[in-house]
Amino acid sequence: MSEAFDCAKCSESLYGRKYIQTDNGPYCVPCYDNTFANTCAECQQLIGHDSRELFYEDRHFHEGCFRCCRCQRSLADEPFTCQDSELLCNDCYCSAFSSQCSACGETVMPGSRKLEYGGQTWHEHCFLCSGCEQPLGSRSFVPDKGAHYCVPCYENKFAPRCARCSKTLTQGGVTYRDQPWHRECLVCTGCQTPLAGQQFTSRDDDPYCVACFGELFAPKCSSCKRPITGGRRVGELRGRGAGLGGGKYVSFEDRHWHHSCFACARCSASLVGQGFVPDGDKVLCQGCSQAGP
Repeated sequence: MSEAFDCAKCSESLYGRKYIQTDNGPYCVPCYDNTFANTCAECQQLIGHDSRELFYEDRHFHEGCFRCCRCQRSLADEPFTCQDSELLCNDCYCSAFSSQCSACGETVMPGSRKLEYGGQTWHEHCFLCSGCEQPLGSRSFVPDKGAHYCVPCYENKFAPRCARCSKTLTQGGVTYRDQPWHRECLVCTGCQTPLAGQQFTSRDDDPYCVACFGELFAPKCSSCKRPITGGRRVGELRGRGAGLGGGKYVSFEDRHWHHSCFACARCSASLVGQGFVPDGDKVLCQGCSQAGP
């Protein structure tokens, strides 16, 4: 008698039947599939031994069941993405979840380098300076009315320029005659001393410190010969003026005196607010004038 050759599970004879050999013995095809086959995650049917099986993250699929959940395209030989346990082809994923480049209008593909700003997205190579049209990448930029500029282009286009050197003012600066200046460019025309934060005046649009203006342009006191730092004559014919910084002076014809210097040449009495008599290049009080030489 011949030796028994039975299925290891159902014990039916395998003579003349198709079987599958395992370490635990031979199995008829139905018993093998029921014992060892995986269940398809899509259709919930067994994946038979003669079917091509695909698996992804501990889930098994018939080849025909491994497809995009939206367009039903087979993913067997296609790149795909899993979103909330659903399998999506790249086209469907990009259409549903990817952004469009604000510059070229094309989809920004998953995994590609991109830049986001103000709720908009760009391909890295599409995010360009509106001035020089070079990629901004990770460089600093300045937004302006929907455009984006690298710092040098923005400064060249929009930043104020110094009235003296014509270079842009990137920070700080002062205003003189309604024009912007670098602090270091606003200097005295005479001695080149910085004038920012200092008292100064001007002549023919050129700025001068008080000392230089006094030496160069202020009238000289007829008594002490020092400048009357006033900048302009305010009084005429015994009138009294105010010099720069509040220094008062007296003018008569083409001569000028500091208040403290306007005194009688003989008795030194102050003549401010008093009558006086000119005596050559001197002035006398009425008493000394009447006393004679």
